[in-house]
This record gives sequence, C-alpha cells and structure tokens, in this order.
Amino acid sequence: MVSRSSLFDECRKELEKTGNPDARFDVLCIFQDMLADSHPLFRPSEPVDSHTERRIRNLIQKRLSGYPLQYLLGQWEFFGCPVKIGEGVLIPRPDTETLVEQALDICSEFRLESPVIADLCSGSGCIAIALKKHIPGAKVYAAELSGEALGYLRQNAAMNNTDINIIQGDVLDEGFCRNFRNLDIIVSNPPYLTAEEMKSLQTEVSYEPETALYGGIDGLDFYQKMTAVWKNSLRSGGWLAYEFGMGQHVAVKELLENNSFTDIKLRTDGGGIIRTAAGRKT
Repeated sequence: MVSRSSLFDECRKELEKTGNPDARFDVLCIFQDMLADSHPLFRPSEPVDSHTERRIRNLIQKRLSGYPLQYLLGQWEFFGCPVKIGEGVLIPRPDTETLVEQALDICSEFRLESPVIADLCSGSGCIAIALKKHIPGAKVYAAELSGEALGYLRQNAAMNNTDINIIQGDVLDEGFCRNFRNLDIIVSNPPYLTAEEMKSLQTEVSYEPETALYGGIDGLDFYQKMTAVWKNSLRSGGWLAYEFGMGQHVAVKELLENNSFTDIKLRTDGGGIIRTAAGRKT
C-alpha cells in the first residue's frame, strides 16, 4: 500500500502539470474528504488502503479534466454554513458573501430584528440560509425555478436547521412576484454573464448550469426585469440588493435610480471589485 505522503505528492504533481495553481489545496481537500481526516498529512507514513487509493485517483483524474473541485466533494462552505452542491446548481463563491454582508449591515443599521427577506434565484439556498442563521428572527423566502436546484436547496435548509420558506417559481413572472408583499429586503445573485463571456468560460465554470450563468447579451436581462416587477413587492423604505459581475455596477446603479431607488450603496468584494449594490425604495 502507498503512504499518504507519497500518494499526495504524486497527485499534486499530476495537477501541477496541467497548470493548476491550487494543486496542493485541491489534493488536500480530496484527501480530507476521502480519508475523513482534517489533517491527513499529520501522519504522512500511514498507508492508504487500495480501495480508498482508487477512489482518490479517480477523483484526481476527474479534476485533471477540469471538473469542479466543489462538485467532486459534493459540499462546500459558504459564510460558515455547509452547503451541498452538484451538477445542476451554481457553486457558492466567496464573492457572493459580499451580498450577505451588505444585507446584514442594512439590518444592523436600520435595526431590523425581524425583517421579511426574499432571496430570488436562490439556487443552493446559500444566501437565504446564511441570512436566516445570522438573523434568527427573520422570515426568509427562497425562490427558485429549477427543480434540480430545489433539491439541493431543501437539503441545505434541513442540514443547517434553518426554517426558510422555499417556493418554486419564475422570478420574472409578474404573477409569481405578486404573491409577495411588504418585503423589507430583496437579495439576488441572478445570472449575469454576457453572451461574449459565455463563449470563453473557464472549463470548471462550463460544468455549471447555463441557466444560472447567462444573463442575456449584455448580462443585464434579469436586473432589468426583476427591478421593474419586484419593486412593488417591497414596502416603502425597503431595500433591493444585487450581486453582479465586474464592471456592471454603473449599469445596475443607473437601473436602480431609474426605478426610484435612492441611497444606493456599492460594496466591494475581497478582491477589491465592486460586487454588490443596494438601493432603498422611496
């Protein structure tokens, strides 16, 4: 049997050959998962049984093909919450934590202890779950159209012991949005990739559902339609907060202003990119 350290080094070198800058991290995550050990290299000489070795090598081969690490593991962490994911649902990213932070800051600034919040295009439910975990008194709705994503959303709500209201529906349908009234906050990370960006997706991203990525020719289709129909579901003084792609903040800010939102707040992510905007309904 091969030792942990020998197998680890072999797998790392294989990934490095493909130009993967995170080869060591990727292999470490796979080892932690397969060996059920948070510190698998603390015992470098311990042998890896042949069955587990085969499983690890199979995962490495899939990773070599560009298959997302998060899908290989089947679970990822978002804002301190474990989130189950797989093909058919968007992978939670650190950038999106910026949207949660902005919503939490709004609640703190305006002393909203029991806000009514709707998370549109909820996907895995990571945003809705994180908000509910940090604001226990909130009533949180998670709206999602995809049946595949809903399966993960329900699992994640149960796994994190969060009582959120999961509703299947098309957030661009005016009839659907009329079911919601007097919301304090609407948050959304809608599809925002442009037609040009869809042509040059990274290999890992190409495995994610197109419906969760493509936002129209200029990437703004969802923002234009959602802002127009959902502003009527907000109470006076309520907030609409969006995540968007790099460089889209000018267009989104203008869209909010044109729909009578004021006090626009822009927020940067960990990489210094303007990632979210929140506007207050007048």
